[in-house]
Amino acid sequence: METSAPKLRVGEFARQIRDQLVPLGSRFSYFFTGIPFGEEDVKEYLEDPIQALSPALRKLLPKVAIVLVPYIERCAPGDKPLEDLISFERPDRKRQIWASTVVTEEGPVLLFGLHDHDVGEYHYLLYRSLAAVAADILPAEAVEQFAGILRDELTAGVHGEVDEESWEAKQALIRRQRNVRRKTKGFTKYARQALVDTLTLYLHGICCDIDIETGPRQLASRHLRRRLELLQSLYPPPEGFAVFPEDQNHAGNRAK
Repeated sequence: METSAPKLRVGEFARQIRDQLVPLGSRFSYFFTGIPFGEEDVKEYLEDPIQALSPALRKLLPKVAIVLVPYIERCAPGDKPLEDLISFERPDRKRQIWASTVVTEEGPVLLFGLHDHDVGEYHYLLYRSLAAVAADILPAEAVEQFAGILRDELTAGVHGEVDEESWEAKQALIRRQRNVRRKTKGFTKYARQALVDTLTLYLHGICCDIDIETGPRQLASRHLRRRLELLQSLYPPPEGFAVFPEDQNHAGNRAK
């Protein structure tokens, strides 16, 4: 009789592999299991996207472990402890997720389920996870500068957002709060999510040649550019990388 491979809780797994992490510079380390992974994969999945990080932002980050596994499964309601699961077999589609983060005393552990994803999708997930970590440790002055842009947009009735989560948070703020510029729990929640979504786009655009999807919920390009220009001034790309097309004379990548 065949039995299913055991599923491991992400927190327990992070503790088990702590001594097996492979260093990747002073800030990053990695571990993989259950997937074929060669030297070219290490370069494409780890070295290249980390190399594209802004040096100024990299200095702010804590030590980060990147763990690559076949699948990640969302825990079921009522599970105790309430932790996602690492699976070596494809879980039910309704419970399959692509990334999970565990906060440890040594620093965050970012886990990614690689099966059913190509490298471009993985890069997006990696930068989104890093943006979420960064959003909670950026200097207050930088966060307030970004929030100031959001206040200007809200006052002007600017429509749209960068991604779905910031769109939902913005709509919730507008519905519940008459003075949308006022710093409340609703505004703080929206501002953080907008920062995560915009920073994700910024970091992904430095690394990769990406297209920004257009749609009725998409923030207009002139407003998006203002946000990206702020992030560029605070956390410039590494030498040889660019954010905007006009910078291509000095770099070899492009965010469209």
